[in-house]
Amino acid sequence: MRANQGRDTKPELLLRSRLYQRGLRYRVSARPLPTLRRTADIVFPRAKVAVFVDGCFWHGCPEHHRPSRSNATFWRDKIEGNRARDRETNTVLRSEGWAVVRVWEHVEAAEAVDLVLAALAERGVAPRESP
Repeated sequence: MRANQGRDTKPELLLRSRLYQRGLRYRVSARPLPTLRRTADIVFPRAKVAVFVDGCFWHGCPEHHRPSRSNATFWRDKIEGNRARDRETNTVLRSEGWAVVRVWEHVEAAEAVDLVLAALAERGVAPRESP
């Protein structure tokens, strides 16, 4: 399990690269709220937008998640715990005025960028124009 990355995964890096190319600046693997012991993959502090890139296995993607055959009870409980924590995180952040964007790792980068840009646009933030 040591080989599993907690940050800087390929989908995260691709999304960050595309957002950066659009002129957006953000914080990486940061806590949106200092009192919340959870980090978002991408944070826009001024706009109060938190972006999470969820792995299909770890967060139980309805499209791609396949239950483990070995130690099935442990993994079922683990994935359900992750889902519950995700729901709680969404609730806490939204109650504090944050917009939460959750993207599955299998979503195309262009679509993920559109979701983030839409959340930012709702907050009055637009990407910089390219020269």
